[in-house]
Amino acid sequence: MTTAAEEHRTIAARFTELTQHARPETWDAPSPCPGWAARDVVRHLVEWLPGFLAAGAGVELPKGPSPDDDPAGAWRAHADAVQALLDDPASESIVLRDRNVGELPLPAAIAMFYTSDVFMHTWDLARATGQDDTLDPQRCERMLEGMGPAEAAMRASGHFGPRVEVPAGADPQTRLLAFIGRTR
Repeated sequence: MTTAAEEHRTIAARFTELTQHARPETWDAPSPCPGWAARDVVRHLVEWLPGFLAAGAGVELPKGPSPDDDPAGAWRAHADAVQALLDDPASESIVLRDRNVGELPLPAAIAMFYTSDVFMHTWDLARATGQDDTLDPQRCERMLEGMGPAEAAMRASGHFGPRVEVPAGADPQTRLLAFIGRTR
């Protein structure tokens, strides 16, 4: 069984690679997320988790540079801080409390909500910056299986677009992207 720390290390490494290889002019290119440029994908990931952790577990992540000034540096500082938190054995004893999800061990909450978000937004950043947008098909399949039973709640949250129809026999990546409402 993969730990939350190992899973984050792998998924964040791919996102980090994309940030490091993004050409400067692509940071303002539109992403598949309506109204977001590539740098906004990074902004989303580095800005929502700190508030979630602080409110639910009293955990404060160190701040890095602004995605406006240095999107790759902002991501790197953030990903390193999350990894350090997950690598710390003490994180296993921290409980995150949230009115919408109840109580979860901190590593499980990070894996369920944040690392999965990084994985899906990897495609968005790759598309916006003109890089390889291939996602791990096994991870896509596992996410689809886990998200299916929660579809109504996910749609009600407003964080996902309407499901997009795909042809029968579509590969796991295509089906996952369609499930979360991506059309390009």
